[in-house]
Amino acid sequence: MFLKVIAPRNPIKLVLAFGLLASAAAFAVAPAHAGECPVDQVATNAVQSMPSAPEGVTDEVISTIDLSTKGDAWKGNRFRLRKLVVQPGGVVPWHDHSTRPANILVVEGAISEYSNTCKVAIEHKAGEATAEFGQLAHWWKNNGSVPAVLYSADILPPDMDAHDAM
Repeated sequence: MFLKVIAPRNPIKLVLAFGLLASAAAFAVAPAHAGECPVDQVATNAVQSMPSAPEGVTDEVISTIDLSTKGDAWKGNRFRLRKLVVQPGGVVPWHDHSTRPANILVVEGAISEYSNTCKVAIEHKAGEATAEFGQLAHWWKNNGSVPAVLYSADILPPDMDAHDAM
């Protein structure tokens, strides 16, 4: 089977069609992905209220691994896996990730993240994962009507207790 390309006889129509296609593509290039801050809302040190205590959240440490056997650079660090259940209206308080990188997986429900890097709440739904590291500081709230279930895998530095760090 042969593909026949038909070019418009009028070059101006071709230019207009190409321009329309390019314009449409430009608007589709940078949409916000699920679980990310919309591009036009990214900020530095976004000012938001910051709860300092957990509320309506259970934090179960499932396992920890002492990373000291991996060399001196890892001495005292632990790799931790936790299950957090945040009830409707529940809060994971303000904390930062400058020394504690983490990956979060939402497995049930949904939860809102309020971050120092975004002017609006970032919505995370079941099936979504997010990486937390660097200068990120934030807190989470379940604004839904069902519990949000999260799994968190993080690396604890030597000065953090496995059961105290949210």
